[in-house]
Order: sequence, then C-alpha cells, then structure tokens
Amino acid sequence: MRVLMLGWEFPPFIAGGLGTACHGLTKALGHCGAQITFVLPKAIDSEITSHVNLLAPQAKPTGSPPGKRSAEEVAATFTYEQLAPSEPATEDFSHVTFQAIPAKVPAPYQQSKPSASSSFFAPPTEMAKQYDKRHSTKTAGEAIRTSPRPGFVSYPDSPTSHAVSHEPGSEVEYDGDIYAAAKRYAALALDLCSGGKKDYDIVHAHDWLTFPAGIAASHALGLPLIVHVHSTEFDRAGEDINQAIYAIEKEGMQAATAIVAVSHLTKSIICNRYDVPSDKVHVVYNGIDNGITTPLQAVRPRTIDKDDKIALFLGRITHQKGPEYFVEAAKKVLEKIDNIKFIMAGSGDKTREIIELAAKHGIGNKVLFTGFLRGNDVQRVFQMADVYVMPSVSEPFGIAALEAIRQDVPVIVSKTSGVAEVVRHALKVDFWDTHAIADRIVNVVIRPPLAAELRKQADLELRKLTWDGAAIKCMELYNHITPTHAHN
Repeated sequence: MRVLMLGWEFPPFIAGGLGTACHGLTKALGHCGAQITFVLPKAIDSEITSHVNLLAPQAKPTGSPPGKRSAEEVAATFTYEQLAPSEPATEDFSHVTFQAIPAKVPAPYQQSKPSASSSFFAPPTEMAKQYDKRHSTKTAGEAIRTSPRPGFVSYPDSPTSHAVSHEPGSEVEYDGDIYAAAKRYAALALDLCSGGKKDYDIVHAHDWLTFPAGIAASHALGLPLIVHVHSTEFDRAGEDINQAIYAIEKEGMQAATAIVAVSHLTKSIICNRYDVPSDKVHVVYNGIDNGITTPLQAVRPRTIDKDDKIALFLGRITHQKGPEYFVEAAKKVLEKIDNIKFIMAGSGDKTREIIELAAKHGIGNKVLFTGFLRGNDVQRVFQMADVYVMPSVSEPFGIAALEAIRQDVPVIVSKTSGVAEVVRHALKVDFWDTHAIADRIVNVVIRPPLAAELRKQADLELRKLTWDGAAIKCMELYNHITPTHAHN
C-alpha cells in the first residue's frame, strides 16, 4: 500500500500531540509494509532529527550530533526546488519517505511560546514578566498568496493574521498567516505530487491544516482521501468557534472518502456538528510506544521540598485543556494538605490568565510554571510527579495521559476525553467539578496502596494500546476503500 501522507508537524517540530501521533503511526505503518511518502511543511535534515535521513542538495548528512544548528539555519538552506525524496535513517522507518516543503507556517494550536531562556520552574511573578516581555513585540505574519488550483475550495476570509512570536528554541519555528499558509502548503504539496498517480494508492491527511492539500491531491491524482481528525474546532474553542477553520474542517470531512477519528467522543462531534454519516467515520485510537523507559535524573528546584508531593498538569494552557480547573482544584487541595506542589508544564494563550488566577488565590508559591517542555525534560517532569491531572474540557484523545501511565504515574482524567474510553484504571472526573478533582488528588497522594493499584492496572491496560494496533486498523481501512487493483 502506497500512501501519500500529509502532516503539519513531526518531531522535532511539534506544537501538541499531533506530531507524536504522526511519528508513532508512520513507524507502525512501515512495520505493516506500507510505503509512505510524508509531506512536511518545513525542511528538516539529519542535524535536526536523528531518526530519519532527509536528503537534499544543500542538506547532506554530516554526522554532527542533533541540535548543532537551529531549525532556522537548516531551513534557510532549502528552497522548494531543492527538495528530494529522503531515505530512512533507521529500520523503524524502512518504508517511510519524508518530503519537506518550506511553507512558512505558524504554530497551529497556540498563539504564544516560551522563551528558551525561561527557567524550568518559574513562580507566577517571574512567569508573568517573561510573558509580558514576549508579547510586547509580537507582529502579524505576512500573508502568503497562491493562485487558484484544481481541487481547491473557497473558505470564509481569514481574520487578522495569526501572530506568533518567532524565538529560537521554541517548539515550532513557524510563523505567518495560518490560513494563507495552509493554502500555500496545499499548492506546494500538489506540485510535489503532480503527475504521480502511479506512485500512490491513497491520500491520508492529518487535521484541518492539511485538508486543503488533501482535497487538492485527491482530485489531482484521482485517489481516495482519508482525513484523520485529531481534534476539531469545537474541541479547541468550545462554542466560540472560528468560522474559517470550521469551514475548512467541514469541507475536508465532506470531501473525504473516509474519516478516521481518534475516539468515539470525536466521532460524535464529527457526526453531530459537521453533518457526516456515522458509517463514514472510523474510530482508531492512538497508541503509545511501550518500550522500556530509562530513569532520568531530575533535580528538584529549591521551591520544591524533598517531602513535597507533586501534582502535574502537562499540556497547552488553553481553553481546551481546562487549566483553570487545575488551579481551582489546587486551592481546594491545599485546604486539606500542605506538603504538595502543583506544576503546570506548557504554554498557550491563557498563560497570563492562569498565572493571575494562582496569584489571586494566594497559592503562587505552590503553583510552578515551566513553560513549554520538550525531549527529556518531559520525561523528567513525569518522573517527578506523584499524580497527573488532565482536566480537559474536550480532549479528543489525550496521549499525555498514556505517557504518564508509561512513566508509572497515576492519572486523573476528564470524562470528556478519548483516553477515558480506553483506560479503566484512571480516576475519571467531570472537568468542571473541582471538588471531585481535589478529592482524587488528595486520595492518590495520601493513600499509597491506591496509587500503587492504579499504576499496576493501568500499566497492564497500556500494553494493549499500541501504535501497531492503530496501524493495522488503518491498513484495513486503506484496503477497504482503495480500488481492487491497488497493491499492498
């Protein structure tokens, strides 16, 4: 099966769980024998990512350790015409080819990013200073214009350009008007696969930013289209949706041959909000890499005593993730026990609001902010935690909860999450019920037998949630919707 896959992010350029999901799924699909061409919106070479080898005339592997050059420096050596098919660097990607097109693109799920110089643990007052400094110099990205192309659809005019700070070391080095960038990515992706019908059997597009590209490629190549919905505008924005994004999402879902949803929760939203028949939507849960994790040394800052318990929030600090409920619950926990700290790891458009909320409640010395974490720092903060809390208002899946379980951390999750459908041994709460969240936190940290049982049983469940299982379901769907002459 030859798959043209379109993805907006891939490690190390990530803004959320989408990049992690694309990494795990492509690797597992390769194990199933799928031949995948993965189209990225930014050029990456072996000096940035160690698991794939991306070849281009001016970006040849050097053997230098990852991280020697910044993403901007690497991307600057690419133009669209220079890009060539990559070769895999490891057996994990023996059936995956990566294509990168330097379409300047913004962070798709958040409007702010922490400075690379931010301290790992910052109290609200210091975090507020960093936040104000970053946002005082933001400028709107330049809109990118593209000519009409076959297969393109019309969307409502985009609002003011999505402004994103462009700082070295931030989690996504993308900038610009998010809507115009999506169209430009579609145009370049279409050029990339122009005349390539013989090379592919199916088009697979991940999330709304790639849907225009997926529609265009599907029409141009005459191939079936799968759109993979990792989140919807209703998840991200509640009822206050962006109509332009909603229109793109709906057009992609209507144009698709089949839709993959990451949970039944997401399937329900797709059917009810986007007027899609139920039999068109196929639920494929995300997975987790169940390999052995290596303990990493995490030095506690002076603000965390050695006897302190740690409750962890890790995710974007946005409406969708419910950070205010975590802080409200923290206040209630501290009315019962004192030897506990609350770590908020992440960044987002509600950062300032949440900093002020912690200060307002007088718990600023108990709530620590890390900013965006990447790589080993994520593993370190998980290994420090005594309980992980995911109070999301609407969480299509929740890969972070699986990662917490993998790191042997008991989890408390919102009932409105996909992960709540597949993990029985997680404590489940209504996101708005901060009394219940506080009660669960207290019970986990003061009752070691409860925490131990949650860890043990959840770990057993985790072994069944693999990317290989997700890939098998995707392969079954590929084979079902491709013409009979498509080969495996």
